[in-house]
Formats: sequence, structure tokens, C-alpha cells
Amino acid sequence: MSETLDTSTLEGANRDALVRLIISLADSKRLMGIRYSDWTLGAPSIETGVSTASMTQDEWGHARLLYAMLKQLGIDPSPVEHDRPGEEFASLSALDHERGDWVGTVALIALADEALSTMLRSFAEGSFEVARTRVPKMLAEEEFHASLGAAWYRRLAAAEGEAAGLLRSATEEMLPGLLAWAGANDAAARAMVDAGVIGPAEDRLSAFRDAVRDLVALVGMDINTVEPATDWDEVRGRASGRPDEEACERARGDRNRALLVE
Repeated sequence: MSETLDTSTLEGANRDALVRLIISLADSKRLMGIRYSDWTLGAPSIETGVSTASMTQDEWGHARLLYAMLKQLGIDPSPVEHDRPGEEFASLSALDHERGDWVGTVALIALADEALSTMLRSFAEGSFEVARTRVPKMLAEEEFHASLGAAWYRRLAAAEGEAAGLLRSATEEMLPGLLAWAGANDAAARAMVDAGVIGPAEDRLSAFRDAVRDLVALVGMDINTVEPATDWDEVRGRASGRPDEEACERARGDRNRALLVE
């Protein structure tokens, strides 16, 4: 385990890099919860709807804990959570738009959630003390998400009709952005590696590829042949684009502003 990072000595580009990492994780958790909540009603079964409701609660709870980490850097997390425009959201590109069918949501659970867990594992093993103490519980809760996602991915991949084709299409769409994010290696990501906050890009990328290799093979894809996206936004630390406005409004809690209690 790395030596503990002294955040009081962190300044300039290094401080900005840690802020970017925290916000990218927190925004992704917040948006993931929104995408799961869309299937609390309308999931293929009552039991699956209950599961997505539970996962929604997990993701929103994780997001709050991650945003709160900004306090370690002297930043009030409330404006970050509730006041930013959509073009500043740093969530995974796979979460930018509502998935119109259950197949696409299964791909999110199995692939995008796994990319988040890959980064969180690296974060939990790094030098940022608050991540060491808070992230392991998140990862324990994520084990159920991974199990559910894998089970449904296998079920749909083996299904007759168009389900397997839709699953492959969703997988092809998501993977480049997820690979770029899991293996981020721009200046900010390298600063975090040098500070011991996360592991090397090649280790993170290899871990994500290994985690999803067997699943994507079920739809005829070799994860080693999929290239990371190149349309990278270094300011936000994600592939280019932004979440749809409705999701941003929900993430900020615009319609519930009068009821907001801290």
C-alpha cells in the first residue's frame, strides 16, 4: 500500500487532478443511479425491479460519499452536486443517454458498472486515506451488481431472436469510452499515478479487460481487439459529449430544490 498522501501539500495541477478523479467517480455513480432508477418499474420481473431499486440506492449513496471527499481538499461539495451545468459533468460517456431497452441497461450493469469498480479498486489501494476507508464498502455492495449484470448478460447473449444482436450493439457502443476511461493516461491521470492515488494506466486497463473478457466473448467480441476511444476531454477526464439535460436536472435535484435538506 502506498504511503498516505498529505493533501495539505497538494496544489496546482496535482490538486486539480485529484478533484477531477473524485468528481468523475461521483458523477458516474450519480448518473448510474439515475439510469438504474428508470427500470425500477418496467423491469422484466418484479424481482429485477426490486434489484434495480436497491442498486439505485447503492449508487446514490456511493455518489454522496465520493462528493464528500472534496471536503478533504477544502471544497464544499454542495455546489458541485447541485449547481453545475451539464457540460461540466464528468460521468462516463456510456451514461450520457437513457437506455431505451432492458438489453442496453444490462450492458450498463455488466460493463459500465465494472469499469467504475475497476477504478474504485485502484483508488482504494492508493495513497488517498479517505478512499482507503470508504471505498471498500462500496466495492462490497458492488458485488451484487456484478453478479446480477453477468447473469442477465449471459441470459440475453444465449437468447434466440434479436436480444443477442442488441446486446452486441450496446457492447460495441460502450466499450471504447469505457476502455479510455479505465485506462486514462493523460497528464492528470499520470499525476495521480505519480502521487500513488491510483495504479498505472496499463494495470487498470488490463484489469478491466480481464473483468469483462468472458462476457463480451459471448456476443462474439474479443476485448483485446477493441480500441479505447480517442475523443478524450482532458478537462473532465472522459470521452467527449455530455449527459442529456433531463439526466442533469435529475442529478442536480432541480425539481426538488425546495425540499433539499443537508
